[in-house]
Amino acid sequence: MQVNSDFSRTAALKTCQYQWVQSTQPGVERAMLDRIGKERARATSIVRYHPGSLFPTHTHPGGEEIFVLSGAFSDQSGDYPQGWYLRNPPGSYHAPFSREGTTIFVKLWQMQPTDKHVVRINTNDPASWTMKNGRSVCHLYRDRIESTSLQKLTENEKLFSAGYPLVPSELLVLSGSVIYNDIEYIEGSWLRLAKPDLQSVTAGNSGTTVYLKVGEFQNVSHEGSM
Repeated sequence: MQVNSDFSRTAALKTCQYQWVQSTQPGVERAMLDRIGKERARATSIVRYHPGSLFPTHTHPGGEEIFVLSGAFSDQSGDYPQGWYLRNPPGSYHAPFSREGTTIFVKLWQMQPTDKHVVRINTNDPASWTMKNGRSVCHLYRDRIESTSLQKLTENEKLFSAGYPLVPSELLVLSGSVIYNDIEYIEGSWLRLAKPDLQSVTAGNSGTTVYLKVGEFQNVSHEGSM
């Protein structure tokens, strides 16, 4: 299966454009944002667990990255309500479930094989945030390939400021909205920018918070899982 699989091209989806499909497990649906492969795929998705739904124990040979958008996500390592960031390295395994229901942002098989980092960050904790160049930032992960963070933008603020490395970038709108090519993308929208420029993305009139990943992560393309 190929969904937005040409990483030389920009892809952008509003929430109203998401197409929800049933996963292999009852009560778990997903909206595919980009995907290369079949059931075991390099994939970026929004995944929705209905209350009481689960996945059996499975491994993630290429790693898994999760951001909890609503409800509470759980596995054998604990319970993670809205705002938690989880990073499970290649070779990890778990049996995820949700008692009350949850919606999560998931990236599969997009880590380096040598990555061994297990990350758990509560982005609701003020201590997780710092000020960088006048902007509130929550750093989630960084290595030689990628930099991942949450960023809070004020009204009409440009996402990419002068001096910002203009490399491929991906963002998920967590609150408020962003304007890209004169189109407004509200909360829940996803954009993958192949060649961003300094003028390409600005916050909406009420400001915004975005998940932002920048780097050469698009070059990782293996068969994954889930």
